[in-house]
Amino acid sequence: MSPDSPTLEKVIKATSPQMTPKNKIIADYVLDNPQKAVFMTTRQLAAASGVSEATIVRFVRQLGYESYAVFIKQLRDHIDTGLTLLERSRITIESKDGEHNAFTRVVEQEIENLSFLAKNLDMDEADKIIEHLSDASRVLVIGSRLSYSLANYMGWTMTKIRQDVTILKGSDRTAIDWLAIAPENTVVVIVATSRYPNELIRIGKMARRQGHPLIVLTDSSSCPLLQFSTHALTAPMLSIPFLGSITSLACLINYLVHALAELRGEELNKHQEKLEQAYLENDILFNL
Repeated sequence: MSPDSPTLEKVIKATSPQMTPKNKIIADYVLDNPQKAVFMTTRQLAAASGVSEATIVRFVRQLGYESYAVFIKQLRDHIDTGLTLLERSRITIESKDGEHNAFTRVVEQEIENLSFLAKNLDMDEADKIIEHLSDASRVLVIGSRLSYSLANYMGWTMTKIRQDVTILKGSDRTAIDWLAIAPENTVVVIVATSRYPNELIRIGKMARRQGHPLIVLTDSSSCPLLQFSTHALTAPMLSIPFLGSITSLACLINYLVHALAELRGEELNKHQEKLEQAYLENDILFNL
């Protein structure tokens, strides 16, 4: 989503004066209940708004969207970037089986997310990213806030695979220094989770200005960093996160690192032999 693209809320407000009374009812329902509407079919939204399916179709067209699917995508973008913590806290995890406890519902939701990722991951794009991670002279892995835990995980595991991997925190302004002095053939990886800190967007812009390939790993197609990326992979969530969920992205990163290890061949063995020797000589790891 481009920062210059009008948000769904702006589109609805701009169109509101020309709306029929029924269309205004739909608009009010969508803006008041985005977390519910985003998962509804045209029939369900019509029933919730008290109008016909045909009215829903006309409403979407009046807003200027090609289809209901495009409208729902815009609604999801609005949720990913527009809802506050207080608004997200009101979103409850709805179970398909009312007798299931909260823990079971959370686990089932994560399983659904992982299953969706497994069926929809762009493997061609993943292969290109793995080649970049293998061929780069240096890899900078950057995250901020929630996504920093994922960036740290990715960077830490990659140090077990190859040399010259640096983990950076987007909120630390020294990340700008690292980008400015990065050698040629440096690859920048940014991990970004909803609600997308502005500091990561600034770093993404700078990485492209510096001419470095930018790999973006994110949780939604509405991530504003995608427009700057050389390559990108999305591990979408099928629910609206309150405080965020890192399961699918962690699984995606785990795959990329393991695939990178397979690609390194003999170089991997030499690299890990050095590490194991250092662990042994310095008594780093517990050993019975």
